[in-house]
Amino acid sequence: MTDITTKTKRKTTSKIEKVELLAPAGNMEKLQTAFHFGADAVYLAGKRYGLRAFADNFTDEEISEAASFAHGLGKKVYVTLNIFASNVDFDDLGDYLKVLEQAKVDAVLISDVGVLDYVRAHSSLTIHVSTQANTTNKYAVDFWRKQGCERVVLAREVPLREIAEISKFCPNVQLEAFVHGAMCVSYSGRCLMSNYLTNRNSNRGECVQACRWQWEVREVSREDGMPVMEDERGTYIFNSKDMNMLAHLPELINAGIVSFKIEGRMKSSFYVATVVAAYRRALDAIYAGKFTPELVRELNAELNKASHREYTTGFYFDEQESRQYYPSSKAVEEYKFVAVVKECSYGHAVIEQRNKFVVGETLEVLSATSDCGKTFTVERAVDDKGNEVEVCNKVKQILTVNCPYKLTAGDILRKKQ
Repeated sequence: MTDITTKTKRKTTSKIEKVELLAPAGNMEKLQTAFHFGADAVYLAGKRYGLRAFADNFTDEEISEAASFAHGLGKKVYVTLNIFASNVDFDDLGDYLKVLEQAKVDAVLISDVGVLDYVRAHSSLTIHVSTQANTTNKYAVDFWRKQGCERVVLAREVPLREIAEISKFCPNVQLEAFVHGAMCVSYSGRCLMSNYLTNRNSNRGECVQACRWQWEVREVSREDGMPVMEDERGTYIFNSKDMNMLAHLPELINAGIVSFKIEGRMKSSFYVATVVAAYRRALDAIYAGKFTPELVRELNAELNKASHREYTTGFYFDEQESRQYYPSSKAVEEYKFVAVVKECSYGHAVIEQRNKFVVGETLEVLSATSDCGKTFTVERAVDDKGNEVEVCNKVKQILTVNCPYKLTAGDILRKKQ
């Protein structure tokens, strides 16, 4: 490949270098939710070439709409092209690149060197290297720089001390890293378990997460069989904990990471809202010099309200903590997504329902404003025909409820389970 040196420089402030908060967008609603709650950019996939084939994903027209919407807010959209490609995948790639150029997306994420070479030759798109490329050292990062790549999404296996070395060695390459969400048991996501058991290709976006099934593992050559099990039901030995690096964001910034990535294109809008809102508050507190242990505890309590497994800091630190979650593969969700606010004035809110609630229950506000965390009791609910409703159990029905706060369209109402 030709050596193409980039000229990317990091932007700094007088206090602390501001970083990008990058959120997942599995569809248009999640994209709008991510921006509403404070994301600086989103990553998404079209109907082709991405590694989340079972997400809703975006049509060509929706990609253009998404980019236009983001740019109107001064924010960015990155599109994944990170499958490991076969020959046939290049038949339509040129046409797809034209779609992305016309949409003016801000970058594409690539893991396959053939795709990289093709994109360079047939488009002017900015290139980011996907975490699927499992970039784990400074020489690999510098290699991607020489190929004209603006940013590298580091492998999850890279420890924090080595990230700092990479940043110093490659000052003209943007470094992106995951800070929150589900983790894969396999090295940099390179896994064939789904392929072998279900014929669904993990590296083409069709993983069924077979690693999270209940397993009993035996080494068959041993006379005693050596069963690996936690109890009589077996074990979830391949089931990873979820990453949570909120308490360590200042260390990540100091190491040179310029984009904090949240995992979750398959997760709900409620998950996206909850996690983005917490990390937005954390980053803003860091910039203001108000990032305290008390705030970390408060924000981690917020994160627990979304679907999650037990948390880990992954491979960032040297401690040999357990990264596997043995009791169950199921995530815990302390709060239920009840409704999204469509419009609001003091005294009442028009909402679109997502899950059941009844008059008399207490709801909690999830917002990007100071109203976040406030509660109120539903005293009255009226449908769009003017009928009073006691049991609100129709998904996406429009209701008007009493509300003592001036909420914003896009805010969310939730309730404790």
